[in-house]
Amino acid sequence: MTDKLREEIKEKIVNGDFNCEKELTLSILSGKWKVVILWHLGVEGPHRFSELQKLFPKISHKMLTNQLKELMEDGIVHREVYPDVPPRVEYSMTELGMTLLPIVEMMYEWGKMRMADIKRQIEQEA
Repeated sequence: MTDKLREEIKEKIVNGDFNCEKELTLSILSGKWKVVILWHLGVEGPHRFSELQKLFPKISHKMLTNQLKELMEDGIVHREVYPDVPPRVEYSMTELGMTLLPIVEMMYEWGKMRMADIKRQIEQEA
């Protein structure tokens, strides 16, 4: 495992700013795109930056960069630079990141189930 963690999160832990452990988990996963990034990296395997951008056409270059940077700082995602010409960079889940995959998959399944329920309700109302 890794002991990496963003400084802001370390400070919150040291200062006792988290009311419970769930807040730590949420602070690491929070971000509009983090959960779906983790799902793709965890389920599909390593991706290049451009591949991730294609998966999320509405995400800006800066936002994707920031989300990946935070995930790397927290030890959840690894960035590998290969000495190819031109250089090739891939993002993958770390061992610690893979421990989050069951949570991410449960969120996916819950969302899929809930979306189907909502669609049924809308159809019944129509």
